[in-house]
Amino acid sequence: MLQDHDLIAIQEVRIKVEKAHAAWQKYRSFTQQQVDAVVESVAATGRANAQQLAEMAVEETGYGNAKDKLAKNLLCADLLPRTIRGMKTVGLLREIPEQKIVEYGVPMGVVAAILPTTNPTSTVIYKSIIALKSGNGIVISPHPRAKNCTCYTADLLHRAAVEAGAPEDIIQCINNPTLEATQTLMKHEKTAVILSTGGTGLVRAAYSSGKPAFGVGPGNVPVLIEKSADVADAISKVVSGKSFDYGTVCSSEQTVVATKCLRERILAQLQANNAFLCNPQQREAITRVLITPSGAVSAKCVGQSPRKIAQMAGFEVPASTTIIAAEIEGVGRAHPLSAEKLSPVLALLFVEDFAAAVNACEAILHFGGLGHTTVIYSNDDARIREFAVRMPAYRVLVNTAAPQGSVGITTGVLPSMTLGCGAIASNSTSDNVGPLHLINIKRLAYAMRTPEEAFPPTEESGTRTAPLSATPATPVPQAAAPVASVERQTVLSAVEQYLAQRGLKLTGQPPIPAAAPVATGYDAPPPAAPAAARPAARVTGQVVDRFLAAKRVAAAGGGSAVTAPPSCSCGMPPASASPVPAPALPPPVVTDFVCESDVRSAIQKSQKIHVGPKTIITPAARELAGGTDVLVTISE
Repeated sequence: MLQDHDLIAIQEVRIKVEKAHAAWQKYRSFTQQQVDAVVESVAATGRANAQQLAEMAVEETGYGNAKDKLAKNLLCADLLPRTIRGMKTVGLLREIPEQKIVEYGVPMGVVAAILPTTNPTSTVIYKSIIALKSGNGIVISPHPRAKNCTCYTADLLHRAAVEAGAPEDIIQCINNPTLEATQTLMKHEKTAVILSTGGTGLVRAAYSSGKPAFGVGPGNVPVLIEKSADVADAISKVVSGKSFDYGTVCSSEQTVVATKCLRERILAQLQANNAFLCNPQQREAITRVLITPSGAVSAKCVGQSPRKIAQMAGFEVPASTTIIAAEIEGVGRAHPLSAEKLSPVLALLFVEDFAAAVNACEAILHFGGLGHTTVIYSNDDARIREFAVRMPAYRVLVNTAAPQGSVGITTGVLPSMTLGCGAIASNSTSDNVGPLHLINIKRLAYAMRTPEEAFPPTEESGTRTAPLSATPATPVPQAAAPVASVERQTVLSAVEQYLAQRGLKLTGQPPIPAAAPVATGYDAPPPAAPAAARPAARVTGQVVDRFLAAKRVAAAGGGSAVTAPPSCSCGMPPASASPVPAPALPPPVVTDFVCESDVRSAIQKSQKIHVGPKTIITPAARELAGGTDVLVTISE
């Protein structure tokens, strides 16, 4: 019988991954309707127990407060499921007739969920819901100091899932969490993908496990208050964000940056919102107790109340104190309070002008918060856009508290407890991670053109580029050339006659010999025209070639173009015919689902994608479309 604690934990992981994988083998065949029923049941259980779970988290970890823990639980059990309701994640996602492509959502398998101690119950709800919504099983690895409330939450959700029809064991939780057990979970052969929330070491371990992983970096959120901002509103929101769950959210405000002309107004508003302003001696005392010599946050201060932190630093603050604020002179190791603090302690930095404020915010992000979140309070949209372009952060929030804005409570971003920081922070995504990150998309693609049709004639030479084929192209038989050239000459003559009747002429265009071969991509182009006439002749010839090519495709059953009724064999309308009015354009078709490849294709083809309020846009697609006008919103 095993006695070693680590060996027991490792064996438990192996057993529970196997159980979750066996359950997933059944769950993977569930329809979207069945999956959604499971998610709704789990979410309802999370809402019903949100208060109890919040109290359990605070009691076990000692971090934060129950009121704000409740808000986090409801974010994941209420707002998140409402936001993803109706999202297609499994089975047939959509069909794209014009591209002859059908897309299917395919679950990944078993999700390894690594949890933090700061959000132990809300993160269970969040990760379980997005894993189940995407058709996956999940194995949860709690933080050792939060295992009781984490495993209790997981058990509640598991029973709710099974009652809604999910297979037994679809949600598993490790009761004996150790570092070795977590490593085993991440590297297990039946683990498909990792969702890691925790310290830098755990995130790096997830990315080095050899498995696909979504891990996130630390946040060190700068807040710029620009001179056009409503200072009273800005400070009220900063205080509400910084005090939320005693600063344990990774996107909590860390340093307010503003010009010196706003200093007195900002300090007055901080005091009006019950913030305690440190004098230089108190600032140094707070720094010593809060930040270790290595630059890390002291664990004993994480998520503690302002009053308790002040007592640890050797002074008292009123019981009504919301946050502690201290002015600093710069950014970097020489100014420890410019780092992430995971507590209700806020740094203040006043600079000369807007340019200096932007530089300071950028420096703060480089000092421990790359890719995460930043905030600007302003009513000057030009400066807001300038700030957004400059910041090395992937959530740039405007006129909102940082924690509530970053997780999707007060903004339109996806409600999430895993906030990606992008490649700049060695993360695999910059998105708020959701169900669509936990599926793969299978594409059924029908043939829609030949290799020759994939490479049309170039404008410069009228010749085709070589098709991607290992077999050399077969030349067009010469016997067919006179027929094609006669047809081409007929159309060219009709074009010239049509233009002449309207007073237009292609000056100097040489005649095309009857026996000249048509340029198809394999034949030589027609004889060169005199220099003055080449542009017009070439353009006319290319128009005719395209017309004939379309005509041949239509004759072969490949579709046809809508034209005016022809009056001659070439299909050209008679010169005396009244102009045919352009047909009314059909209303734009709203796309149901947009992925990254759709956006990339539209950008390459200079096309638009019409989306509506119900359109599902994958996070990668939205990010790629950012800064372009490729996505056009249509009101339905």
